Amino acid sequence: MTYLLDVNALVALGFAQHEFHNRVAHWIRSQRFPPLATCSITELGFIRVLVQAPAYGLTVSQARTLLVRIKRADAPQFIFIPDDHDISHLPTWVKTARQTTDGHLAVLANANDATLATLGTKIPGAYLIPEK
Repeated sequence: MTYLLDVNALVALGFAQHEFHNRVAHWIRSQRFPPLATCSITELGFIRVLVQAPAYGLTVSQARTLLVRIKRADAPQFIFIPDDHDISHLPTWVKTARQTTDGHLAVLANANDATLATLGTKIPGAYLIPEK
């Protein structure tokens, strides 16, 4: 099973001081390092969150370097899912602006034989990363 990490899960994995870092890292280890995936949206979101949040205080260059390092690590293995889905693929359960990215990522994952892995509880068909 390949898991497409949503932005929050990717940030939690990549930044040890994140409140859910241990939760995500423990889940990955307990799954014996399943293949993980990113896409343009999750990678750009990772950079945006780490640069905009004062608690992290990273520059774009630092956040990019961190993400590249994470993706090049021996475990877990990362793949990149190219995003070729336009708005016509947005699922019908998307009703608010806050759901658009989640809906897009869930459909993108499914179309690429992956499952969206998230810390959020309201994404139909997504895998909720469990608490320890």
